[in-house]
Parts: sequence; C-alpha cells; structure tokens
Amino acid sequence: MEVQETRVQTDRVLTIPNILSMARLLGVPLFLWLILLPEFGGPRADGWALLVLALSGISDYLDGKLARRWNQISSLGRILDPAADRLYILSTIVGLTWRGILPLWLTVALLARDLILLVMVGILRRHGYPPPQVNFLGKAATFNLMYAFPLLLLSDGDGWLASLAEVFGWAFAGWGTTLYWWAGILYVVQVRRLVKADAVAD
Repeated sequence: MEVQETRVQTDRVLTIPNILSMARLLGVPLFLWLILLPEFGGPRADGWALLVLALSGISDYLDGKLARRWNQISSLGRILDPAADRLYILSTIVGLTWRGILPLWLTVALLARDLILLVMVGILRRHGYPPPQVNFLGKAATFNLMYAFPLLLLSDGDGWLASLAEVFGWAFAGWGTTLYWWAGILYVVQVRRLVKADAVAD
C-alpha cells in the first residue's frame, strides 16, 4: 500500500502484515475456483466467493494499518501488497468475464492499462529505478474496483437486491475504471520525466 513509503523499511519476512498479504495471495486461486465453479457444472458458490473477497479487503486494510502502527514496514511488503491487489483484480476480471457478467470491452480496457504499466516498470528498471510507490489516486481506483466487482457478482441473480447491486456495481466500475486510467497516465508521465532527466544528466 502507499502507506509503506514513508517509514524506515526492514528486511524481515515473517511480520504480521506480510503474513496477512501472503494469506491474501493464497486466497486468489480459491476465489477464482469458487467464482468459476458453475461454469464447470458445479453448484453456484457466489456467497463463498464474496466472503473470500470481503476477507481480502479487510486484510488489505489491516496489513498497511498494522505495518504503520507496529513499525513492521518491509521491503517484501512493498511487493506482496500491490501484487495481491493486482492478482485479485485480474482473477475477478477473468471470472466475471468468463461468467458473462463483465463485458469484454471493459476487460480489455482494464488489462490494457496494466499492460502499459508493466512496460513502464520495465523502462524504469533499465534506467536503474525501482517501481514508483502506489499513489492515492491508484489506491482509490483499486478500492472502487474492489467494491464494483463483488456488487456485479451479486447482481447476477434475481430480485431487488440483485437490481440494486447492479446499479451501484456499475457506478463503482465506471469511477474505478476512470481513476485506474487516470492513475496510469500519471504513472506514464512520471516515468517520462525520470527518463528525460536521465537523458539530460548524461
């Protein structure tokens, strides 16, 4: 999380925040299996999938909070936390698209943004820079999408609750996608400035 850039970092691995992040990573394949179970002839397990996603959101909040409070900010945590966020978003996109809940154009838009950022990280590494810290805008985009996806999954049903979830789910998806791309553009601008500064220095 972005909270991990302002404190002294440690090389410790077995910290409570890191354990929470590792547990969140282990939940990714479980979540994907639960969401895709009906596609392979199994029973619907959307409730369990939503529970795993909710627990992931809670652990995402706690690992940063505890890292700050207990001074357990670590180099590994800087990698694990955003990796878990990205993998949950990716697995949810795959699952919802496979189920026909998420339209293909939105899936392409979200994945294209991540692909651009992956290229930017490669450029930074070639110039000897680490990946920039996740900024507030990027985190806000992630939170919007993490609200949108469970609501859209919940909307795949009947009744007033599904209808209400669809309205709010698409609202969060719209905001999340917009912020996701906005944060991505700012990331590209930041990389461009660093590379340009290197060229001037040389």
